[in-house]
Amino acid sequence: MSSEQLKFRIGDPVWAKMKGFSPWPGVVVLPPSEVKRPAIKKAMHCVNFFGTKDYAWIEETSMKGYEEYKDTLTKDKKSKAMAQAIAEIEKYLVDRELPGQSTGGSPRKLDQDDESEFDALLSGSGDKSTKKSKKEVGRKRNASEGSGSTASGPATSSSTAKKPRQGRQPKESKAGSASAMKMDEERDASPVQYSKKPSVSNLLDRPNALSARPSSPTVGMDLVTSSQTLREKDIQASKLNFGFLGLGIMGSGMVKNLLNSGHNVTVWNRTTEKVKDFVEAGAKEALTPSDVIAECDITFSCVSDPQSAKELVFGNCGVLQEINTTKGYVEMTSVDSDTSQDIAEAISLKGGRYLEAQIQGSKSQAQDGTLVVLVAGDRSLFDDCQSCFQAMGKNSFYLGEVGNASKMNLVLQSMIGVTLAGLAEGMALADRAGLQQKDVLEVLELTGLNCPALLQKGKAIIEGGFPTHQPLQHMQKDLKLSLNMGDQLEQPLPLTASANEVYKHAK
Repeated sequence: MSSEQLKFRIGDPVWAKMKGFSPWPGVVVLPPSEVKRPAIKKAMHCVNFFGTKDYAWIEETSMKGYEEYKDTLTKDKKSKAMAQAIAEIEKYLVDRELPGQSTGGSPRKLDQDDESEFDALLSGSGDKSTKKSKKEVGRKRNASEGSGSTASGPATSSSTAKKPRQGRQPKESKAGSASAMKMDEERDASPVQYSKKPSVSNLLDRPNALSARPSSPTVGMDLVTSSQTLREKDIQASKLNFGFLGLGIMGSGMVKNLLNSGHNVTVWNRTTEKVKDFVEAGAKEALTPSDVIAECDITFSCVSDPQSAKELVFGNCGVLQEINTTKGYVEMTSVDSDTSQDIAEAISLKGGRYLEAQIQGSKSQAQDGTLVVLVAGDRSLFDDCQSCFQAMGKNSFYLGEVGNASKMNLVLQSMIGVTLAGLAEGMALADRAGLQQKDVLEVLELTGLNCPALLQKGKAIIEGGFPTHQPLQHMQKDLKLSLNMGDQLEQPLPLTASANEVYKHAK
């Protein structure tokens, strides 16, 4: 998605056409987190419709420039709702002082069915055929077919729009299930709904109680001494400025290797205690994610889960505040493909470059610089990050368009999760049967099952010591995301489902 040339940008006034409805005036906006992007591999934009204030994802092929098609699409439309929408978009153009929009493509002649349905909807006749059409369109959206949007049409009354449930996770909503969502007045997603000046907005959003953040344990590793593996790589560090958001178990090891290989790194973490160790090791500190973006050419992010990843991008003082055509953003958090595509869409709409870089390995591999990096997205950004990937891992693979790396990572994580669950179950069975677990491990080393992961975890079981290399909740999260992907693709995953229950119980 990030590598595609998009015709429209944030703030562009447009005519947006949804299946079952005639074109309606709207504006391209950043997608609110509650409005899920459909799993459709086409250029799409989130549109906020004037008059109704509803949101929907619309394919570019169903959008036209407002000014160019204004006369064609407003002809003979005298309804009160359309008049209100036209008045609002004209006011928007005046207030924002936008130049006249001109987009490619020839005007498309509206068919009579579109015209008659549009007039029926505006007149409030509410006949059964119209209601049936809406239901059919809704069913098609839920199946991710054809319509290319996640909200009901612009003719739906805003007073009846469904509101998102509080605390709902993004993955729990199916593409197309949110109907005509209306956002809180405090949200800044739509330029129609706020008029804060940028300077004032930045000041109000900046944290004012950084010292009140909860304390965090120190990193607990030598940040200055390079590993033998890193010294053997002979890395030629890029002269670009790099940022890193998140200094957890994996992030700490990766930043250590970036610093020891000669890269310029600016770091941010939710808790400041860890940051001090990295500043002493040569990193720069930033107060917010947006400060990191402003300071750096390319920024990496590695946090706990998809929700945290989206909060970094869309939240206050977040990534989007400073993204522009000179910036690159690399998402290393283990996320699902839908989340990655949402972030890619938002980054590309502001002109930035985007990569998803999923990592295979655990704490020790992150510290040694022997991770496997699975990358998808903007190829030029992948090339610019080569020295960083070389410092972080032993191999990096470019897998094409956004979403492929996330899918590959979840496939591998489901395999690992099932395998480790089988190991634990087998060792428990051996113990109950009166066998020595160390004997089981010695025999296992001589078989085709001999691999570092099984031997390492097997020794941990025998010794009864379980240092955290990957938090249990993160593995269970990946299994849940794998099951969700299987549901979307209608692929049965009985072993993954069973392993997921084991991890849930252990957690």
